Amino acid sequence: MTPDEVVESARRCVGARFRPQGRDPQTGLDCVGVAAVAMDKTMPPACYPQRGQDGRMFAMVAEAMGLWTIFPGEARAGDLLMVEPGPGQVHMVVITPTGFVHSDVRLRKVVETPGRPEWPVLAAWRGCSDQPGD
Repeated sequence: MTPDEVVESARRCVGARFRPQGRDPQTGLDCVGVAAVAMDKTMPPACYPQRGQDGRMFAMVAEAMGLWTIFPGEARAGDLLMVEPGPGQVHMVVITPTGFVHSDVRLRKVVETPGRPEWPVLAAWRGCSDQPGD
């Protein structure tokens, strides 16, 4: 997939309801579900805690989906970020040209938020047809 295709796939998820460990836009998505749909990857297992994790599980999910680790400062539209919205909370977002798409637990749906995430960035991945560093 190209970065534009990743962004368009993520944007097609906007409006889907939030569902913990959700993997289908029709029935609901969590942040990992949004990432998998956007990257057109096989859905990773839905067997992780919603809170109290340090991100290793999300890193294993990204690796299992065949994504490349990149430096967070190099992230651009079509890339995936792992952020820390609060202590013991880890969240995945898909970068778009104008912001990021993610499953917002407070709004109970998938949304596109303008700008960069305000949370600390823990890791970044690229899964589109561009090689890391391109």
